[in-house]
Amino acid sequence: MTAEPSALSAVVPDGASGDRAVRSRYDGLRRAVIALGFAWSAAFIVVGVGFGLQLYGDGSIFSYSVPIGAGWAYHFHNIAGRLFVFLYSHLPAEAYVAVTGDARGGIALYGLLFFGAPLVGLLATLAADRSAGRVLLGCACLSTAVLCPMVFGFPTEMSIAHSAFWPALALGHYARRGLVGLLLVFAALLALALTHEGALGFAIAILATVALRGPRDPAFLRAAAALLGAVALWSIVKIELPPGDYYARIIPAAARNFIDVDNLFASGLVRLLAAALAAYAVALLLIRRLAPAHGPLVAAALVALALAVYWLWFDHALHTQERYYVRTAILVVTPVIGGIAALCVLRAEGRLWLPVPVLARLAAILTDGAHALTRGAPARAAAGALALVTLVHAVETGKFVAAWTQYKAAVRALAMGTASDPALGDPRFVSSHRIDPGLNRLSWLTTTPFLSVLLAPGLVPQRLVVDPSAGYFWLSCEKATASERGDGAIPVESRRLIRVHACLHRQDL
Repeated sequence: MTAEPSALSAVVPDGASGDRAVRSRYDGLRRAVIALGFAWSAAFIVVGVGFGLQLYGDGSIFSYSVPIGAGWAYHFHNIAGRLFVFLYSHLPAEAYVAVTGDARGGIALYGLLFFGAPLVGLLATLAADRSAGRVLLGCACLSTAVLCPMVFGFPTEMSIAHSAFWPALALGHYARRGLVGLLLVFAALLALALTHEGALGFAIAILATVALRGPRDPAFLRAAAALLGAVALWSIVKIELPPGDYYARIIPAAARNFIDVDNLFASGLVRLLAAALAAYAVALLLIRRLAPAHGPLVAAALVALALAVYWLWFDHALHTQERYYVRTAILVVTPVIGGIAALCVLRAEGRLWLPVPVLARLAAILTDGAHALTRGAPARAAAGALALVTLVHAVETGKFVAAWTQYKAAVRALAMGTASDPALGDPRFVSSHRIDPGLNRLSWLTTTPFLSVLLAPGLVPQRLVVDPSAGYFWLSCEKATASERGDGAIPVESRRLIRVHACLHRQDL
């Protein structure tokens, strides 16, 4: 098919493109979604770096390793399949510290790169997406605004996998023909596969969407060859760089946890979102008969008011550790959104290849449903739902950041205080259980010692804050000893405290 479809016809049924009112509503919704995606991606940088969220959770050990120059030795050698994350976010920060000696600047650069990944992904998608109306970019922005705030703050590699998925999808469909196009698709799929083990599924999903063009389509043949090469290199990395024995013991449990969809239903944030959307749907059904033109606005306002009452008088929840566990949502939902987006653009372009009638009918149902959300009353209803999701994400993020600020102050006070708990193995140790339980919900028990170093003035705490409940220890005695004796922008006094703690718990290599 050689005709260039209009932006509107890529997302609305045939025959609707002449309707100026429909076009206006579609364009308004599309612009709003794109603006929202870019706004969130910018907010991740400003809030993440501004409030030091790169130190949260596992981020403490990752940030600590940057001034030491030991990101690979401390952690990434155990997860070599996430090599791209190390090369993208850690290596430049470590290089900066090696040149300048600026420990805090290197940690800030690490945070900037990590939290900047969604913005980089959207800009790359903008450059690669040649679909009419930039449908893929719009869906990337929608996915960023809906999914990424759920994990924002926890340094899960799945957030970078999400950022890499969308430009890889766009390149898979629209990279120019020839060697350059092949190399771009190969590089995009390889980078995606090396962000997280689950991202290999993302790469396969991208190939599946390109396969909808037909088995003889040049784009499919190119994507298949590129993925074959990417998987070959991914396999070599996994085989040649296996994890250490200590870490290998926890891999099966971590994998089961990652694919456990029960994590989503156990999340207080997910339940809150589900309740808000369910209440919105009920209110919309009741109101639309009385005020059909303003039903979504009134229903959204009523639910927003109910949410305000909940937050002000009844809410005691805090979305903290669940930011790690709900990464399962990114794994499950991202390829679904990408698949529907690809179906819509391929059907609009007349390139959809589905020889099985049942599959063709299913594709028609999915794309018609997506089309319906871009026009008339469904578009207004969708906009109201998106506004409510954004409200919940904004408030829950604000609560998290405010509590994180207080928690950092509590850890810093312990680290610079005189209280001591010698029963932990050394008189220079103090228990994190001294922190108020309400604030201690933000603790990540395996990384608290590193956080206490990073929060101390001059990176030199008087006490190492230790969680007595910790059962996993990042550093072996040998590695901590080597770090103490080597060079690094972390003061030697602090490296010595970390070495004492490590040698009390891990004697393996």
